[in-house]
Amino acid sequence: MTHSEKIEPQIVWLRRDLRLADQPAFLAAAQAGPVVPVYVLDDDAAGHHAYGGASRWWLHHSLESLGRDLAGRHSRIILRRGDAAEHLTAISKELGGVPVHAIRHYEPWWRKAQGALAKQVNLTLHDGNYLLPAGAVTTGSGTPYKIYTPFSKATLEHMPPRDALPVPEVISHPDSWPDSDELADWNLLPTRPDWAGGMRDFWQVGEDAAHDRLEEWEDHVADYDDARNLPSKDGSSRLSPHLHFGEISPVQIWHALKTKRGKGWYVYGKELIWRDYAANVICETPDYPVKPYREGYGPELWRDPDTDEDAAADLKAWQHGRTGYPIVDAGMRQLWQTGWMHNRVRMITASFLIKHLLIDWRQGERWFWDTLVDADYGSNGVNWQWSAGTGVDSNMFVRIMAPLSQSEKFNAAGYIRTYVPELADLDEPYIHDPEEHGCRPAGYPAKIIGHKAARERALAAYRAMKSG
Repeated sequence: MTHSEKIEPQIVWLRRDLRLADQPAFLAAAQAGPVVPVYVLDDDAAGHHAYGGASRWWLHHSLESLGRDLAGRHSRIILRRGDAAEHLTAISKELGGVPVHAIRHYEPWWRKAQGALAKQVNLTLHDGNYLLPAGAVTTGSGTPYKIYTPFSKATLEHMPPRDALPVPEVISHPDSWPDSDELADWNLLPTRPDWAGGMRDFWQVGEDAAHDRLEEWEDHVADYDDARNLPSKDGSSRLSPHLHFGEISPVQIWHALKTKRGKGWYVYGKELIWRDYAANVICETPDYPVKPYREGYGPELWRDPDTDEDAAADLKAWQHGRTGYPIVDAGMRQLWQTGWMHNRVRMITASFLIKHLLIDWRQGERWFWDTLVDADYGSNGVNWQWSAGTGVDSNMFVRIMAPLSQSEKFNAAGYIRTYVPELADLDEPYIHDPEEHGCRPAGYPAKIIGHKAARERALAAYRAMKSG
């Protein structure tokens, strides 16, 4: 290269990959020339799965954190709002038709945007959000796995994953920067009212926070197999939102924990593989989070909140944690307060909506999408269809979880006291079912429906659906 030749800038298209370490798009771009990181808030492309309120709160702070990290390296993020492919094409042309690097995403709207952008610019997609690229693990005949267990076993044969990549040694900047929005002008944070106080207390956001959380949790992963089911102990990693926004990669987590021994790490490793499984599912069935995979689960099975006032009231009671089932109410209030819910309680609350209240699982998927900081298109859809019995690999509809028994079995008393303060003065076993024990406080609602009645109603509806 002569002194007169100029190294062209490289655009890094950021989405759910807001980190510098083990970020293959960033590393490739930094090695090739000056880096122009770009984040485009493209709500229209995602449609009904545009980021919900909790995710927007996290996104603001994650972009802010990455922006600080880049500023320390004399760089920045260009922020744009609108059609991602159009903005990236325009920025590429403004800089002289320069290449774009991005981590491959599998949500249907991002796959469409990737295809549109590739027709306009030199786009290089890198793999970096999962242990393995979607489609990398197939059956002996080369077809995708539909069932998780054989998929998991096959994935384990490829582990450990590739080595984690370093932070680029140098992130140089272009001679001039394209125009950028101001993050504050996006109004991602709630103001009237500001409902995010509980999330601010519960979370630290950003790449450094993700690694701090991983380091803290490393000492507890051995207990994960048992502790993940105990809401009062909360043995969950709480890494899910950091993983979702790409502040840390599953490859980094795997290598950090791979020397651990015991069932705890083995079970947690399978949770990371479940993320890969969900990505594979939405690759094969892009509308999975909005359409039942199994035939026959039509609208006649469900009570419709749009046309049934009682169903609408029940849905609202579930959303607000006012069902009269303490473990369910604790979970729903934790979700509203912190943007997150304990692993075991997610299953309990989902089953309650679907089978006790006989309300379509998609109502729950939409509520979780709006209120979870880790709301993930693939994982959220796969988990809800698993609970509903409608998925490609799912729990049977006729297996109806008993929330009151689950509460006592998994020692949820402390968890209930934290999130349902009306019951804080009750001892065990009364706190799990105060109505049954005749000690329900006046300010706490009666059960929205009895467990036996709910079970019989659900089974009757299922039989009618099958016979119809």
